[in-house]
Parts: sequence; structure tokens; C-alpha cells
Amino acid sequence: MRIHIINPNTTVSMTRKIEAAARTAASPGVDILAANPTYGPPSIEGYFDEAFSLPGLLEEIGKCRDADAFIIACFDDTGLEAARCVADVPVIGIGEAAFHVASLIAHKFSVVTTLARSLAPIEHNLVKYGLAARCARVRASNVPVLALEEPGSQARRTIQDEIERALAEDSAEAIVLGCAGMTDLARDLERAVGVPVLDGVACAVALAEGVARLGLRTSKRNTYAPPLAKNYSGSFAPFSPRG
Repeated sequence: MRIHIINPNTTVSMTRKIEAAARTAASPGVDILAANPTYGPPSIEGYFDEAFSLPGLLEEIGKCRDADAFIIACFDDTGLEAARCVADVPVIGIGEAAFHVASLIAHKFSVVTTLARSLAPIEHNLVKYGLAARCARVRASNVPVLALEEPGSQARRTIQDEIERALAEDSAEAIVLGCAGMTDLARDLERAVGVPVLDGVACAVALAEGVARLGLRTSKRNTYAPPLAKNYSGSFAPFSPRG
């Protein structure tokens, strides 16, 4: 089995970190390949960055013809619906995966993300996925995404402080880390705070494996049907859909 992970931003060091975490979570015999676009924003923090990341993300998916599943490694599930139109194999978003897994192990969970501008996209997704009632609160640690890549950064301490506030104030029983760049912090934070701390990358790998092993593919009836053939103006020309 081969799982392709797409980091929709252009920060290669983050892609390598995500790849390492995914390989740790994957079952023996599962091939993990990770990539990022060569153009677009270096981090995705809110709706504006998301819009500019979509062409590169979809182009990366279009390049991969041998995947049994795709994972989109941005917690906002950037481009997830469009990617499902392009790919015939399952496409899993790390936010969606983490929410579903958290709902299986805790009655209420809180999400700790990066900047406040990311709160609305995450809250919107929780409603869309039908899991808003299971989330006690979405919290911003006010740690910029790229600070997670800086040696000597106080990001981990700041995130742990926000987790401890979530446990004290939200009655949360589990914590979901709301950024792919936090993937390497999950186990240390779990030991520190004493409740399950979920990394969306690991959750997505587990779900992608399971869905692929069941032999399921993305339904192409109506919603996720392949894009209609049409001529696009300007320099951007969409690739041919998979399938």
C-alpha cells in the first residue's frame, strides 16, 4: 500500500517532519511519500493563504498516479473537497481525521491551534463534519506556524500552557493539535498533561490505511464527480483528473 501525503504549503522542513511522523504511525509494509508544492504560501494561516495554496496542492495530487490514498496535511483541510473531485482513491484531511478519532475516545475534546485567524475555519469544519457538539472549544495559542520550525522557539511551552488552560476551563477530556507542524509534539505533550493528545497526521494515516484496506474509493456520483472539461484562461491550466 502506498499513501501520498501532500503538505499544501511550500516549507520543505515541515514536509519532512510530517513525513517522519507519518512513517512512525504507518503499519509495516505501508509506503509513505510526502511532497509539497513548489509555489504558494510558506504557511497556511487563514482563508487568504488557503486560497493561494489550492493550485499547487491540486497539481501535486495530479502528479501522483500510484497512490492507494492521499492525505492533505493542513489542519484546515485545505482543498479537501476539490481533491476528492480529482482523486478516485480516498482523500483524508488531517483535521477531519483527528476530530473523528477524538470523538471515539473522549466525550468532549478541545482543539489547540496556532493563530486566532484559524479559529473560524476550524469551527466551520467541525459544523460541516457534524462534530461541533463534541468539541468543547477551539483555542488559539498565538504561535505562528513557522515558529514551530524555529530552533529554540518557545512554541512548545506556549502550546502546553494553552492545553492546560483547556483542561482547566473547558472540561476537555482530550486535546487535538490544530496544526500539522505540531506533529512532533504530540507524545511529549500527552505525557506532560496526562490526557490523550491527538496529532492529525497520525490519525489520518490510520484512517487512510483502513479505508484503503477495505477497498473503498471516492464516490464519483454527483458531489465528487471529476471536473468537467473546459478551457481555462490565463497561465494556469488544470491537469487531467486521475482515473
